[in-house]
Amino acid sequence: MVRFLIRKIPSVVFVLFASSIVAFALPRLAPGDVAVTLAGTDSTAAAIAAIRQELGLNRPLVVQYWDWIVGLFQGNLGESYLLRRSVASLIGDRLESTLELAALATLLVILIGTTLGVAVGSTRRRWARAGLDLVNSFFIAIPSFLTGLALILVFGVLNRWLPVSGEVSFMEDPTIGFQFLILPAFALALPSAAVVARLLQAEMLAVKNEDYVDLALSKGASATRITLRHVLRNSVGTAIVAVGLQIGNLLAGAVIIEAIFNRNGLGQLAVSSVQTRDFTVLQVLILAVVFVAVLCQILTEVVLAGLDPRIKLGE
Repeated sequence: MVRFLIRKIPSVVFVLFASSIVAFALPRLAPGDVAVTLAGTDSTAAAIAAIRQELGLNRPLVVQYWDWIVGLFQGNLGESYLLRRSVASLIGDRLESTLELAALATLLVILIGTTLGVAVGSTRRRWARAGLDLVNSFFIAIPSFLTGLALILVFGVLNRWLPVSGEVSFMEDPTIGFQFLILPAFALALPSAAVVARLLQAEMLAVKNEDYVDLALSKGASATRITLRHVLRNSVGTAIVAVGLQIGNLLAGAVIIEAIFNRNGLGQLAVSSVQTRDFTVLQVLILAVVFVAVLCQILTEVVLAGLDPRIKLGE
């Protein structure tokens, strides 16, 4: 595994380097000027120029990018233009909220995606398969924000069973924190779980046609044993890969879900940074999402190789 990780270093470095350029350039392509935002709409050109000089925005973009990268290697994420606080402290204040949401959503993706995929891929009743497949297709087609609004309407407005706005730290009060967390986690997880289920279903249907499945069936093995020990065991790799690929979608979807449910996480921080043209915060958040996605992809390959002895790392 060590050799595999060493061979991965050049590709990871290249991806992060390319992503850093995109993260640095993308916020600056948006219309507006952070100096104007800080100075106010009625400010003079001299005041705006003074702010640009103070923040270093009048320097060439190449120099600004180089200073940012050097700071990252030194552990300095920069300082927020608007709040005058370090980006590290801003992220640290909101990281717990996003981690709680992402962790529960990932768990729901695994549970719902595996359950639904196994149910569709193992049932022999055509009507049941058609019904489950319809449910799966529905969740794939419906975006997470629409799912969130529907959950708010059903569980928060019509029935008032669960809170739909705000949050309580899971560490402070697990019971209340879970109540605030369950709806946004479900809204975030359902589309990704449907994708995992669809891929697992397709792989299970393909594995069912393998010779060893027919051999087990001819030996009198039960349908449950065949499904769990032969079909699912040789199809689970697809689910693992799918979950790893969906981590990026969960992080991206958290931006919208946190705004809908008014959670004070990194998604809300990203939205406010876009609105205020706070480039230093936004570029770090973009690069962090890419870094997490790359780590999840590598971890997926390691887990897959550990579960399936036929797969060798790096091959």
